[in-house]
Amino acid sequence: MSWILVPLFLVTALLYAAVGFGGGSTYNALLVLTETDYRLLPSIALACNLIVVSGGVWRYGRSGHLRLSPLIPFLAASVPAAWLGGRILISETVFIGLLGLCLLISGLRILSFSPPLSMQASSDSARIAWITGLGLGGSIGFIAGLVGIGGGIFLAPVLYLIRWGTERQIAAACSLFILANSLAGLTGQLSKLENLSLLGAALDYWPLLMAVLIGGQIGSWLGATYLPVSWVRRLTGLLILYVALRLLFRLFQLTNA
Repeated sequence: MSWILVPLFLVTALLYAAVGFGGGSTYNALLVLTETDYRLLPSIALACNLIVVSGGVWRYGRSGHLRLSPLIPFLAASVPAAWLGGRILISETVFIGLLGLCLLISGLRILSFSPPLSMQASSDSARIAWITGLGLGGSIGFIAGLVGIGGGIFLAPVLYLIRWGTERQIAAACSLFILANSLAGLTGQLSKLENLSLLGAALDYWPLLMAVLIGGQIGSWLGATYLPVSWVRRLTGLLILYVALRLLFRLFQLTNA
């Protein structure tokens, strides 16, 4: 393991936790750029996700921003779909390309969205039809499990679009969504690491878990209490867009090597 990953993972966890995300997309990107065995990437990223968003769920819940009932349809479909996606084997180029493209679309969508002065949830957005929630949740969960992330980066643009709630309510919802999908996706991913040498290699990355624990606690505290809500949306979009461009450049290098 490259030790430069430790401070990078700590900073990543801090920034992503501040906007309600786990950071799985950037963990994957950093691991790709340090030439980690791509078969290990999803498991490491999802384990880090679990640590970061657990603190976020707790802090957002205490702050009164977590709305569980409207999120149930998304979770009901996304959890089994994330487990299924985590069990499917894909090539390295497909992995990087799919992750990079999805992040690019999500980042552009968030940055281009102009919320009204008040982002309070309307009565219509608070009563999303179950069929809509199930369809979106299942699709997002499957892709998230496939590439080893929690899916919050896909869910957030949808929730912003339908004016599901305030920025902090959306951040809280994404934290819980990522927590549930990361656990399901990790279960599926670990089933592919039956080779003991792969399991041993994954365990060598344990310092990264400590780094994201520290960074995640700091970030979730800032996001739930002090960060201006307008910064939350902008920071979310910029982070996603940056990671997407780095991954797509890496894909270009692989396909033209």
